[in-house]
Amino acid sequence: MASTEYKLPPLPYNYDALEPHISSQIMTLHHSKHHQTYIANLNAALVTQAQALSSNDIRTQLSLQQAIKFNAGGHINHSLFWENLAPSSSGASSASKAAPKLGAALAVTYGSVDAFKAKFEKLLLSIQGSGWGWLVVDTDTEALEIVQSKDQDTVAAGKKPLLGVDMWEHAYYLQYLNGKAAYVKAIWEVVNWEVVEKRFVDERWWAQWQPLLSRL
Repeated sequence: MASTEYKLPPLPYNYDALEPHISSQIMTLHHSKHHQTYIANLNAALVTQAQALSSNDIRTQLSLQQAIKFNAGGHINHSLFWENLAPSSSGASSASKAAPKLGAALAVTYGSVDAFKAKFEKLLLSIQGSGWGWLVVDTDTEALEIVQSKDQDTVAAGKKPLLGVDMWEHAYYLQYLNGKAAYVKAIWEVVNWEVVEKRFVDERWWAQWQPLLSRL
């Protein structure tokens, strides 16, 4: 049984494009080293899994589940993260201009976009250890929700991620040190609300990740 080989997706901007809010050094290491490592480890685990399936090695199959979940989650989460960022000069960092439909929905749910941001920041800063903060939409009720995921866990089934923020130290420490609050404030300057809006209105875009999610 052949396994799918995943590759590091290119960034839609240069490593220095998010400065001064996220440094070129962080982006280079985060994308080319950290994300690449998740992909390499995922591919290796999938090859071993395919071999174990062919030989009916149940013990090895079971032992690989956590590695596949962790590294596949790292690949998915980071891929979404890169896409929902953009240079501040792009004009996509204004929710009212770049995401009118989502902005209206946020206002209904949270009172205003600014009120949503304040609540989202509070969640991000409450994450203990490593993890992610997400704005999601429930696929059944269509309700907007703010949630967190631990380590490299993906969002729960039945939730479609719209906006994700990486709160692992490698996402900010070289620039902000222990100033997580400053990083959280700065991230709004480079959020790509155009992409977040497309995720909100397109019911099908999340389907591209379902084959890998089904293996977790």
